[in-house]
Amino acid sequence: MIKSAYLHIPFCEHICHYCDFNKVFLKNQPVDEYLDLMDMEMKNTLEKNKANELETIFVGGGTPTALNEKQLEKLLDSVQRHFPISHEMEYTFEANPGDLSKEKLLLLKEGGVNRLSFGVQSFNDDLLKKIGRSHRKADVFRSIEHAREAGFHNISIDLIYSLPDQSINDFRETLKTSLSLDMEHYSAYSLIIEPKTVFYNLMNKGLLPLPTQEEEAEMYEVLLDVMAANGYKQYEISNFAKEGYESRHNITYWDNDEYFGIGAGAHGYVNGNRITNHGPLKKYMDAIKETGFPYKETHHVTKVESMEEEMFLGLRKSKGVSEAIFKEKFSVELISVFREPIESNFAKGLLERHEGHIRLTKKGKFLGNEVFQAFLGVI
Repeated sequence: MIKSAYLHIPFCEHICHYCDFNKVFLKNQPVDEYLDLMDMEMKNTLEKNKANELETIFVGGGTPTALNEKQLEKLLDSVQRHFPISHEMEYTFEANPGDLSKEKLLLLKEGGVNRLSFGVQSFNDDLLKKIGRSHRKADVFRSIEHAREAGFHNISIDLIYSLPDQSINDFRETLKTSLSLDMEHYSAYSLIIEPKTVFYNLMNKGLLPLPTQEEEAEMYEVLLDVMAANGYKQYEISNFAKEGYESRHNITYWDNDEYFGIGAGAHGYVNGNRITNHGPLKKYMDAIKETGFPYKETHHVTKVESMEEEMFLGLRKSKGVSEAIFKEKFSVELISVFREPIESNFAKGLLERHEGHIRLTKKGKFLGNEVFQAFLGVI
């Protein structure tokens, strides 16, 4: 049963130096036509794949809140027409602290959105400028205040650490400032240098002064300790929440469940198929006009691939992979399929068995990618 949908808005007013997501500058783009074709994709997708009422919707980008009020209202109306909104649903919008006006906040609230995810990244204004962010520390406080006034009681902040020239003390200060806002949810990711980004080009020229691996690991340890000390439960490698405020949408991914992907460059998982939409705006739009669907690639996931995904996605969760659910899904014991990587990582102290789950140890969280790799290509 498909219970989630991801919608992609690829427009940005500024392009951050680290970002490799599918995005374009907003100026002079055919935004309204894009929204019309997204509406058509939603309609055609649901006609092709009957779905029950969704439990989560996540609108990401790009910068969804870069849309003007009329465009934002158009998008919200499309979502409501195709995906009935209920009070029980988790309906998230990503937002940039610098462009979320009171009027847009009220539109989102009236449209059924009940969760906001702010791309804050840092509370150091010099660092924000260095990484290409358009907002500043004061914008975050103002946007959070306005969001609370508009009635939002489920707000998440995204942070990035191991930024160029970032010190461990600077990251401590960012965490301290973040926690002073008393958000329901925090995500914190280590900077990854991706191809085709400003940072990638600077790194290749030797002009990107990054923290050492040891400093990056220390920042992660600081993150774990500070979040725990402030009562936030780590429920995934990079995600922390007050009780009951875990991101249900992201758990869909980590549980290896199916979901719709709508919009340019969006990915979906439907009826056993991983579907990738065309990313370039023109290709996405032309494909919908010609065929009704913007699919660039459809890959049927084999049983072996699905079992591997169950492991490297599920091990991101603090509770790990359920042995009972694995057997229910695949009609085989988890340990019998992955005995060698499990026992090997038990011996290294990177995995442990806890209450019917295989999960990362604290040591394993620092070496997660190494553990995940161990489950690929062994069946």
